[in-house]
Amino acid sequence: MSNASIDPRAFRDAMGCFASAVTVVSTTTEQGRPVGVTVNSFNSVSLDPPLVLFCLGREATNYDHFMAAGRFAVNILRWDQDKISSGFAADGANFFQTLEPEISGLGNPLVPNALAMFDCQIEAVHDGGDHVILIGRVSELRHDPDGDPLLYYRGRYGAVSPGT
Repeated sequence: MSNASIDPRAFRDAMGCFASAVTVVSTTTEQGRPVGVTVNSFNSVSLDPPLVLFCLGREATNYDHFMAAGRFAVNILRWDQDKISSGFAADGANFFQTLEPEISGLGNPLVPNALAMFDCQIEAVHDGGDHVILIGRVSELRHDPDGDPLLYYRGRYGAVSPGT
């Protein structure tokens, strides 16, 4: 049921006030081809067991691949990887061809030099309106304790300012 009193554009604009880190979530097709999607709706869910979630639009180009794969990797981008974010946003089906991805233990392609990575098996999928909410159980992770994230705020990329 939709709430006619909330204008979708106003909702997007208000949500844009929430600064978030930028991620590329990746998996492979049934043919083994790496695919990805730029996502800023990513959260931790649980420490025990280690669970994370991301939201994927039902109309996303790679929706069927994520649903069939049963696994995904979340790559948190560094402050200087905005071109990678834009590349996956524009052509998530083919952008890995411009990179040299490492393959995770679960078989997911990884964005080179990402700030952090979570390799996950899909634990659950929930309805989320025009999106689905994929919950993943983390089987492997790594991170750079000294790096800074790429941020997204009000439709623009940004970075953490040193010393603030």
